[in-house]
Amino acid sequence: MSELDVTAYKVLTADQMAVLLKDGVFLGAPIDIADGYIHLSTAAQVTETVDKHFAGQADLHVAAVDLAALGDAVKWEPSRGGQLFPHIYAPLPLSAVTAHMPLARGADGAVVVP
Repeated sequence: MSELDVTAYKVLTADQMAVLLKDGVFLGAPIDIADGYIHLSTAAQVTETVDKHFAGQADLHVAAVDLAALGDAVKWEPSRGGQLFPHIYAPLPLSAVTAHMPLARGADGAVVVP
């Protein structure tokens, strides 16, 4: 299995999720636009991402993204603690989103992914 044969996750506000569904594309959150790419997390990283970057925010959503559908736009780059994170150097098309749901946590506190 290559790095592209995985699903990654984008945490979105309700407004950002609405834009993705309405426009069929997400151009990025303010941090994405400032950094020049759309930040994603793997399933193992998404809980820490929510805890660190979305603490105290309500009405969040998680979108599952098919990295293979994005091809060369996906780059794996080191971030927190040297972990490799998937970044998209292009807009996120709705066609690459395989599922989405309101953010929920399991009994263990971990973010449940769609």
